[in-house]
Amino acid sequence: MRLSPRSAALAGAALSVAALVGPAPVATAGTAPPPPAGRYLNLHQCVYHGPFLPTSFDLMTTLVPSRDGRFSAGTNVSDTPVPAAVCGPGDGNYEPSVYTAAEGYDRTAGRYLNLHQCVYWRDFDQDHLTTVVGTTDAKFVAGTNVSNSRDTAPICGGGGADLPIPLLSSATPLDLTAGRYLNLHQCMYYYDGFRDHFTTFAPSGDGRFRAGTNISDTPDTQPSCGAGDGRFKLIPVLSGVKALPLG
Repeated sequence: MRLSPRSAALAGAALSVAALVGPAPVATAGTAPPPPAGRYLNLHQCVYHGPFLPTSFDLMTTLVPSRDGRFSAGTNVSDTPVPAAVCGPGDGNYEPSVYTAAEGYDRTAGRYLNLHQCVYWRDFDQDHLTTVVGTTDAKFVAGTNVSNSRDTAPICGGGGADLPIPLLSSATPLDLTAGRYLNLHQCMYYYDGFRDHFTTFAPSGDGRFRAGTNISDTPDTQPSCGAGDGRFKLIPVLSGVKALPLG
């Protein structure tokens, strides 16, 4: 059962004001030094909820700032693991929700960033929810990790009344040694019939909603997204891309 907008807003607001603090890690004998750009990839998962409506409730997820700036997310590379998500305030109608979360991934732990994208759907609310990190409601965890092994199947929470959608969920292994930048693409879609947004950050089984996240020597400046399926259409102002330096 989803929380009320008031409770969700209070919990999200507490997360959105968190600051990134802490000393940089120091290499010791037998320990690999931090990569030049920072040891930790901090993914800030900012989930916003819209108002309750007679037949629907809308959640949307950002990992990078939207083009309008109101739905920013603090995803970065740093010597410090993130303590909590840093998110924008929303636009007055949409506010941070309790599904907001953050996780710091140690880049020295392996060659691959295995980006797990978990997309859920609930018939009662006619609503999608996308998650990518593990530190959120246990029903909606995603298995994103850094490892020397390539993940090929997504690890997602059971969702409770919200059912995972295998066609839109995915695990994408990204070789952290393959280039200077992690280009994190965010593709936001919306269908007015359900008053429903949903986001993708990676390719999935349904190419109509693909996102072009990649590792390259070139920083991407424009998001690469699928066109949608005719009902769910791409929303450019809420989509975006962030080039994260890897060293």
